[in-house]
Amino acid sequence: MPNWVAIAGTCAGSLMLVWVALLVILWRAKPDDMTVRNAVRLVPDLLRLIKRLAGDTTLPRGVRVRLVVLLGYLAMPIDLVPDFIPVIGYADDVVIVALVLRSVVRAAGPEALERHWPGTPEGLQLVRTLCG
Repeated sequence: MPNWVAIAGTCAGSLMLVWVALLVILWRAKPDDMTVRNAVRLVPDLLRLIKRLAGDTTLPRGVRVRLVVLLGYLAMPIDLVPDFIPVIGYADDVVIVALVLRSVVRAAGPEALERHWPGTPEGLQLVRTLCG
């Protein structure tokens, strides 16, 4: 008979290890000139970008659905890593936003970002770097 507590502990430990690895990759892949201040300044522009992209009827339906789900996830008070944990609390949001925006760029093209970007050209360049 399997020991469910040991199995659950092993699964939780494995998931935590994968999550930490993703955070390390994200940290190492960030642009050298990306500071916390720059990232915080991007938040309102990113939210407006996601909202505008989600409302663009010229984009494929699957892309818009992903963006609406992303907005819902960002609005939820429950996260994969609680936001009150310093530094990594918001890292899960950054990873998820980056993954969704990367899929949007692949499906809709980088022109969609340029067309809907509400911020500065420097901010758009940071978003492009974030999206790969």
